[in-house]
Amino acid sequence: MKNIAGLMKQAQQMQQKMTEMQAKLDAAEVVGVSGAGLVQVTLSGKGAMKRIKVDPKLADPAEIDMLEDLILAAHADAKGKIDELTDAEMKSATGGMSLPAGLKLPF
Repeated sequence: MKNIAGLMKQAQQMQQKMTEMQAKLDAAEVVGVSGAGLVQVTLSGKGAMKRIKVDPKLADPAEIDMLEDLILAAHADAKGKIDELTDAEMKSATGGMSLPAGLKLPF
């Protein structure tokens, strides 16, 4: 019984560390740059696109806002499809068993 109590304590510690890591990733932002700074994309630590900036030299300046919004929407659509695929693969890998409540993998 002592081993089980030890395992439970380790599992709780690991879950706490994962929760802390997820919070840290949620708060993080990373900026990617291409074209010598003509295009900038800001992502959260979990890969959610937060902002996009396109230099007006690349397109009609009157259309830049729409272009940026369309790129954000396309990214959100692709991210949603990846999330669905990840969920399906996890269910397949775990034989349909779901993870314990509150325990989420940092994808």
